[in-house]
Amino acid sequence: MSARIGVITFPGTLDDVDAERAARYSDAEAVPLWHADHDLRGVDAVIVPGGFSYGDYLRCGAIAKFAPVMTEVVEAAAKGMPVLGICNGFQILCEAGLLPGALVRNHKLHFVCRDQWLRVENNTTAWTTRYEQGAEILVPLKSGEGGYVADKSTLDMLEGEGRVVFRYVGVNPNGSRNDIAGITSANGRVVGLMPHPEHAIDALTGPSDDGLGMFYSAVDTLAGALTS
Repeated sequence: MSARIGVITFPGTLDDVDAERAARYSDAEAVPLWHADHDLRGVDAVIVPGGFSYGDYLRCGAIAKFAPVMTEVVEAAAKGMPVLGICNGFQILCEAGLLPGALVRNHKLHFVCRDQWLRVENNTTAWTTRYEQGAEILVPLKSGEGGYVADKSTLDMLEGEGRVVFRYVGVNPNGSRNDIAGITSANGRVVGLMPHPEHAIDALTGPSDDGLGMFYSAVDTLAGALTS
């Protein structure tokens, strides 16, 4: 039985179709979820994709965290369901309290759109087991509020517990503290990152297929859970 990966659409979401395509590329069943849903339709994992949920009013992700579907996601994550937040999805996960810290305006106050090298710092999460630790991958980055910030104690905790998943290599495009591009929850099941692995699943249409490893990792994780 194929893993069922749900992909949420909020008003203003842009990358849900791409995330669904990435799930299908990894031989999972992509299940569309709507922001007003009160259940997760029996999915095994959830992707909160990129875009501008609710027009980024108030703050990026600040309104989306109140969507009915996010109540279900928070409860499922507490029970161990793998959850991936990409770009705006990362912002939403931080706003919802599933990940610590926050995302703020890029340090030069410009929208950044570029292919970005990342280093894999943690390959033990539900979304990164297909990578070698220390591997460098190339994926697109496109965001205006992608600077990851947290207080010193939180940063020290993330670094000390190995919860930095991806780090920018070569250039820090947005002023993120400690060059952080992505982090994980304490149990390694929830991951958020600003760059877009769903846009790097096929070398014909992206800068590489390096992002596909994240979706295969989730399928591997779920296959182990479904057969145990």
